[in-house]
Amino acid sequence: MPAAEPRADEYGRPIGPPLPEWVPARRPGPVTLEGRYCRIEPLDPTRHADQLFAEFAKTDPGDWTYMSVGPFDTREAYREWAEGAAASTDPRFYVVIDSKSGDALGTASLMRQDPANGVVEIGNIMYSRRVQRTPIATEAQYLVMQYVFDELGCRRYEWKCDSLNEPSRRAAGRLGFTYEGTFRQAVVYKGRSRDTAWFSIIDGEWPRMRDAFEAWLAPENFDEEGRQKQSLSRSGR
Repeated sequence: MPAAEPRADEYGRPIGPPLPEWVPARRPGPVTLEGRYCRIEPLDPTRHADQLFAEFAKTDPGDWTYMSVGPFDTREAYREWAEGAAASTDPRFYVVIDSKSGDALGTASLMRQDPANGVVEIGNIMYSRRVQRTPIATEAQYLVMQYVFDELGCRRYEWKCDSLNEPSRRAAGRLGFTYEGTFRQAVVYKGRSRDTAWFSIIDGEWPRMRDAFEAWLAPENFDEEGRQKQSLSRSGR
């Protein structure tokens, strides 16, 4: 089909497509999101902080290099951080719970919330080593995406990271985010400068991606040892 003619305003200047039915998105709330392998629930320091500290104490301290906080040397220091995080609504923090064991194995937040424009960012992701390279890691991301697009009504979902953080960049690509560019000297953290790599998913891409995630997460996509039979990219993502 031929490309649609660009729109113009009354002055003959090109303008973007109309959004006659657009209404602002909703802000993330203290919700619980149930999946097959994991559950996402609001961070509660009383229930989660001690277990999360124990899990994170088993990780390589280098896993915190690109986080704005950590590593935490004591249980008390982590609990103090968790209490502040739990009181925040932007970022709003959630915990990843293993559906089988009930253990708290990770945290993430929805941040830089911009309901008027339908934009929100996923950030502050930290997983226990027990989550990495398991279906939980992917399903947790899927559950939050589904919430952002299908329930909050967002148009744009962002992922940002230090441009030097190769594991995060690879994760964004695997999950279907599109790289958009790098903002130079965008952030100062831990006494150093950060160039920030930007990635996004937009609402028009979400239906195809939702189908791919659901196909990848289906039980029949894993063998008896829990190994994937087909990669997420080959599932149609």
